[in-house]
Amino acid sequence: MKNIYKPQEAIVEDIITESLTIKTFVLKPREQFEFRTGQFIELTLPGIGEAPFTPSSDPNIKDKIDVTIMNVGRVTSLLHASSKNISLGLRGPFGLGYPLDQFGGKDILIVGGGVGLAPLRSLLFTLFAQIDKYNKVVLRYGARTPDDIIYKESIPQWAKKKRVDIVTTVDVGSPHWKGNVGLVTTILKDLPVDLKKAVSIVCGPPIMMKFVTLKLLDLGFKPQDIYLSMEKNMSCGLGKCGHCRIGRYYVCKDGPVFTYEQLKDIHDIWD
Repeated sequence: MKNIYKPQEAIVEDIITESLTIKTFVLKPREQFEFRTGQFIELTLPGIGEAPFTPSSDPNIKDKIDVTIMNVGRVTSLLHASSKNISLGLRGPFGLGYPLDQFGGKDILIVGGGVGLAPLRSLLFTLFAQIDKYNKVVLRYGARTPDDIIYKESIPQWAKKKRVDIVTTVDVGSPHWKGNVGLVTTILKDLPVDLKKAVSIVCGPPIMMKFVTLKLLDLGFKPQDIYLSMEKNMSCGLGKCGHCRIGRYYVCKDGPVFTYEQLKDIHDIWD
């Protein structure tokens, strides 16, 4: 029987710099690792600590796993300072992930902000692999500056795929930036989606998710059709420590993907 508390070893095969504060770590687990898009893992830096991350890679690839990490704390800063070939601990997967069975035949609007595009990258890979099941995939992504955009080389390639529509924006432009300048909510207009058969998936900083959700409601999306990728301090991953509780839910066990319908009456869900 698998010991859910014991991490398996994973070797860092490559480290890709996405921006000044974000890197993608390519991990090679000792054993094949399976997860559903939207689920999360606990990554251990031996002797230092453990932290939760959502894989950013294709779930169909089981011998490697990508984890895109922003440098925001003790564990992440030490990971960013590390080099290839170090050994990490990998525990999971945890959570329920995205309910893909409810997306069939629909327009899928995906809204990401900053490093929030990481979990959405995994979702995009999953959707691209079976694109004929869906009507279209619309991605709207915002970053602070052009230099803060992650997956810079991949986004133009994604935009060339059939049934895919992508627009990016930055809060602050630069002389070489030719795209939209403004918050991500400024590119949530004239969307090529049919609200009668559309769902929206949102992932990013809490303040961004709050105002994107309000914008989507204004546009006519129903609370049950807005899916939020929530993040809290998911320490144990099993709903036992209670650190990630939101109302009656545990993000690690009942999420991390929730509909706005589930959360809308809970106080301070964006804290």
